[in-house]
Amino acid sequence: MRGSVTVFMAAPADQVWDLVSDVTRIGEFSPETFEAEWVDGATGPAVGARFRGHVKRNGVGPVYWTPCKVTACVPGKEFGFSVYAGGKPINNWHYALEAVEGGTEVTESFRLSDSGPTKVYWALLGWARGRTNEKGMRQTLERIKAVVER
Repeated sequence: MRGSVTVFMAAPADQVWDLVSDVTRIGEFSPETFEAEWVDGATGPAVGARFRGHVKRNGVGPVYWTPCKVTACVPGKEFGFSVYAGGKPINNWHYALEAVEGGTEVTESFRLSDSGPTKVYWALLGWARGRTNEKGMRQTLERIKAVVER
């Protein structure tokens, strides 16, 4: 109930982090989340900050808002958040940045919660959703790479 994609970017980790942690720019990069906004007084990334993402599932629909909460926030190193449904976290998205010679290795990952409903969902549709998520993560990272390498 998890997956990840890693892409090398010829840019410093702090520049990459600035993009992955600015949720208001997600629409430039993600194939599913076309906009996001900070809520409840949050104005930027910090552990516990809340935002909501506007999602077009699989790029075609349905379209809905998802409440999210930042779970990891270390400038230049990592940024993560949980997506909520019914007041409970159902999916965690995470970016890990590792400075390497000539740039940064960026890993985007997802991990579904370990609940009964997500286990059933993963057993029935996980193979398809896992592929969709990995394709979307690669697309997101490649779009970020295009921006930071300009």
